[in-house]
Amino acid sequence: MSDKPFDPAAHKPFESKYFEDLKVGDTFHIPSRTMTDALFSAFQLASGDNHPIHYDIEFCKRHGHRGLVAHGFQTLIQTAPGAGWFPFVVEDSLIGFIEQSSKFLKPVYSGDTLYSMLEIVDLQANRSTGVVNIRSTIHNQYSELVLEGEQKFLLKKRDSDAQPD
Repeated sequence: MSDKPFDPAAHKPFESKYFEDLKVGDTFHIPSRTMTDALFSAFQLASGDNHPIHYDIEFCKRHGHRGLVAHGFQTLIQTAPGAGWFPFVVEDSLIGFIEQSSKFLKPVYSGDTLYSMLEIVDLQANRSTGVVNIRSTIHNQYSELVLEGEQKFLLKKRDSDAQPD
């Protein structure tokens, strides 16, 4: 047995990084997820989006789709940083998620498996903080790019107690 007392604050998977510890090209994989009918139903309920393209298979077929089509935001949330390791890596330095944009390139169908990744593409330093610009991508099981976007986060610099610039 250890004589060292347990510290809940030290119970984390990574040593926290700050703005200056990150570099362009760093990647953060998000575990794959197969989009199921149950996920479609849950998202429809949560979003209130009742368009038949998300729940009526015959409607989808009449409109040239092979199955139920995921709502764009249902696809987008597969790039949520909290689904992967990024927020744990920057846990002590993260000030906020400040911007997001996405392009929906191909439909996502029930049964598709999605592979999401975040990659740092730009770092903009301020005095006591920095903006981390991340490219978000999602590929399906056919290696097709179905979504690409951008996310920006405001992080503290190491040993900076100052308010954001």
